[in-house]
Amino acid sequence: MQRKMSRPRAFDPDPDAPETCCDHPDCTLPAGYRAPRGRDNLRSYYWFCLQHVREYNAKWDYYRGMTPGQIENHLRADTSWQRPSWKLGNMGGAGRASFTVDDLHDPLDILKARRAHPSHEAPPRQHAPEPLRQPLALLDLGWPTTLDDVKSRYRALARRYHPDANKGDPRAEERFKTIGSAYATLRAHFTSTENTATAG
Repeated sequence: MQRKMSRPRAFDPDPDAPETCCDHPDCTLPAGYRAPRGRDNLRSYYWFCLQHVREYNAKWDYYRGMTPGQIENHLRADTSWQRPSWKLGNMGGAGRASFTVDDLHDPLDILKARRAHPSHEAPPRQHAPEPLRQPLALLDLGWPTTLDDVKSRYRALARRYHPDANKGDPRAEERFKTIGSAYATLRAHFTSTENTATAG
């Protein structure tokens, strides 16, 4: 007795596909697979047969027509999920006053007690060296960190964005490359630091 498969197989047509022919010129096969019309219109689709959606995906380049600077800015924005970010203390606006502990509602005076006993306060945050700030941001790591933390984070992200796990997704492939570059930079830093410490 064969067990019925409940999960659709890879390459099965989209169940929401319209009952039309493939959008590729001169193709009369049923359209079962969607592909975005363009970078600025990702929720509007062409509908292709399996052969033509494969051809379309193979030629798809999300960054086509963008300058290297635009690509870099786009990748930087991806590290914050395309949301704006500000330096700590700016509260989202350059003209607004800096936020202080006194602005917090503290009915139990917990923060007042901490200010009265500075020995209990956390040590000041350390800033990462300038060459490491972007690689750390790409791997979503804080500073200070260790080589083991870097390796662990890299492995997790590499598994997520590996091309084998994201067939036909150029954004995932580009993310995989930037992750690898960031990891190489951080690994080189920690390796040179260890060698310097050993030599000293």
